[in-house]
Amino acid sequence: MSQQVYEESLQLHRQKVGKLGTIALLPVKNKEDLSLLYTPGVAEPCRAIARNKEESFKLTSRGRTVAVISDGSAVLGLGNIGPEASLPVMEGKALLMKEFAGVDAVPIAINTQDTAEIIKFVTQIAPSFVGINLEDISAPRCFEVEAALQDLGITVFHDDQHGTAIVVTAALHNAARVVGKKFEDLKVVVVGAGAAGLSIANMLLGIELTVTGCQKVANVPRVKDLILVDSKSAIHQGRTDLDRYKKCIAEHSNKTKKSGSLAEVIQGADVIIGVSKAGIITSEMVSSMAPKAIVFAMANPEPEIMPELAKAAGAAVVATGRSDFNNQINNVLAFPGVFRAVIDGRLPRITTAMKHAAAVAIAKMVENPTAEKIIPDPFEPNVAKVVSEAILLAIN
Repeated sequence: MSQQVYEESLQLHRQKVGKLGTIALLPVKNKEDLSLLYTPGVAEPCRAIARNKEESFKLTSRGRTVAVISDGSAVLGLGNIGPEASLPVMEGKALLMKEFAGVDAVPIAINTQDTAEIIKFVTQIAPSFVGINLEDISAPRCFEVEAALQDLGITVFHDDQHGTAIVVTAALHNAARVVGKKFEDLKVVVVGAGAAGLSIANMLLGIELTVTGCQKVANVPRVKDLILVDSKSAIHQGRTDLDRYKKCIAEHSNKTKKSGSLAEVIQGADVIIGVSKAGIITSEMVSSMAPKAIVFAMANPEPEIMPELAKAAGAAVVATGRSDFNNQINNVLAFPGVFRAVIDGRLPRITTAMKHAAAVAIAKMVENPTAEKIIPDPFEPNVAKVVSEAILLAIN
């Protein structure tokens, strides 16, 4: 990645003092305006909401505004850089929601990394928002926070988990078509067991986490088998060092109980999905995969293997997280449409079935996928609309 883009971005942020502002929707030009929009007229909307709290979604900005919340513990590829340093990314998320889906959003960086305090904070600010987008909170705390807030009455959605999983699943449906394999026959290896890796594994296996454990979801597509590899080795039921989230994966994956390193378990796999770090996938590993291998190397800014190396080693389809290569797997294909659906449907939560519906809808936007195009471009028209409509159709 050119150093120039970093310098230009820094200057642009400095020039505008960030990326967001506030726009008044109604004018205050005279005493009549003041009476209607503030006191005494504003008392009547207040009374209406006091009688029925649901009216707050119709009478205030709550009905169209999302909070983008981070503790700064897992920001992009930068790690635990703190809440203040997370703000440019949170502003970026809010900007993309507005630009791609017409969703108003407010970035909120919080000065705690205590799980209980984050849960308490989100609960306390919920009356101001129609939905909460959790962002860049490190695993496994992000799972605990999200699970504890699913009965809040408004959607709480951790984009690093589910947005990534939705777009990966969409891309994999089309990649399978390109190489002439069925999605349900794929043997997949996922390297990286953070928020994104665990959520991708859950979605491809058709399972979901609950407060008490995990369960299979009915009537969703699932791959034949999946092996998740963390920083130590392949995850399987024989390992005694797994947290409850990895145990859940172990119960439903790695049917042949393979152990060992990534180099060992990748042999014969149809798909490798990297959400780890630069250089961790080698040419030799790709060469050991099944014919017509699919490689998603999504670490940023440097992928687990560069596309040209993966292709030279025999990969038939390659995707990354970067915009300067073909097949960019980008969360912006998912989260604006997700929150558009949250607003339009007043959804209390996003279910696994909704996520799969969104993934299938994104995949279908590419009518004739090729090795160089398995996923829509973020700037293709109506992506958010397609995602939103698919989610709302999945309610019943």
